Amino acid sequence: MRIESSFTSITWIPSEAIKGMTKMPFEIGVTHYDAPPPDTIDDLEALRQADRFRFANDLRAWIDVEEGRIVDSGYSGRGHIGSTTVSLGLGKASIAAVSLPDRQLPPETGDTSARFVQTAGGRTGLPLPRRVKYPPFIQVSAPLAWTTLALTIHSDGRVENEVIGASPFPRHWMYDGDGKLAKKTGLIDYKSWSAKAFGAHSPWGDEDSPALVTEVESALERELSQHIMRGGASPRITKLAAGKTLVEQGDPGRDLFLLLDGVLSVEVNGEKIVDLGPGAVLGERAQVESGARTSTLRAVTPCRVAVVTGDQIDPDKLAELAGGHRREEGQG
Repeated sequence: MRIESSFTSITWIPSEAIKGMTKMPFEIGVTHYDAPPPDTIDDLEALRQADRFRFANDLRAWIDVEEGRIVDSGYSGRGHIGSTTVSLGLGKASIAAVSLPDRQLPPETGDTSARFVQTAGGRTGLPLPRRVKYPPFIQVSAPLAWTTLALTIHSDGRVENEVIGASPFPRHWMYDGDGKLAKKTGLIDYKSWSAKAFGAHSPWGDEDSPALVTEVESALERELSQHIMRGGASPRITKLAAGKTLVEQGDPGRDLFLLLDGVLSVEVNGEKIVDLGPGAVLGERAQVESGARTSTLRAVTPCRVAVVTGDQIDPDKLAELAGGHRREEGQG
C-alpha cells in the first residue's frame, strides 16, 4: 500500500513588508506587491503562471507499506520558481526569478515512519544593490529566499509537518496535505535578510535561519484585515518593541488592532493564553462586551500593528469575531 502526502510553502511579498527607499519601485508601479495567496491551493501551477508568488517549496513524498512496515520511500515534489512583472515604459515584462537546486535529504526511514526534509528557493529576478556584512561588502543581485520543510509519514497514515528554517524575508505561508493553509511565518526582517542572505549564508552554504511559525487566523479575520487596510480610512501604524504592551487588561478601549508583523501574546490574569501572528485581529471584545480590555497584549517580538476605531467595522462582524475569541474559556 502506498501512502502519499505533502507540505507546501508559498513565498510572497505583502504590501506592509517593504520599508524606506526600497518601497520606491513598488510605489511608482515599476514592480508590485503580491496579493495574499488563497486559503486553499487547488492548482499551484496556475498560481505560478498568474504571478501570485515568488517561490513555492512543494514537498511531496510517499511510503510503501507491507504488513505494517515501510519497505520503500521517496520524494515526488520539488521547488517552483515564480516571476516578477515589471513596468518598462509603456509596456510590461516578466522577469524570471533564479532558482537554486532543491536540497532533498535522504529519507530517515524506520519500520513505521519516514521523515523527509526539502529546501527550495532562490533569488528574485530584479537586482537589489546594497551594502552587506561579508566580502565583497557590496551585492547587486537580490538576496536569497527559501524555506526548509519537513514531512513525516507514518505507516498507519498519520502525517506530521514542520518548518525547519526559512529566510527572514519575505512572508511564507504553509499548506497541509489537503492544500489548506496551516501555518505562517510570524516575523519579517528585511534588514537582516538584505544584509546577509546570499552566498554561503543560506542552506546552499549549510547555514539556515530558524523560522518563527504561528498558527493561522480565521477566515473572518482575513476578511476584516482586507477591510482595515483597504476598505476606508487609512489605519494608523504603530510599532512595539519586544516586551512592550499594546493594551493592558482592564483598561478602557475603543481601538481595533490588526497585527501586520511579529508575534503578540494574549495574557489573562497574568497567564499567557496564546501567541498570535500576522493577520490576527484583536481588541474587538472591548467593543461588544464591557468596554474594557479583556486581556493584556504583549509583544513577543518586534511588532507592527494597524490601528482603527471599532466604529469602522460592521458590528455584526465584531460580535462574530468576539464569539470565537473567548480564549480564556478554551475557545478561539
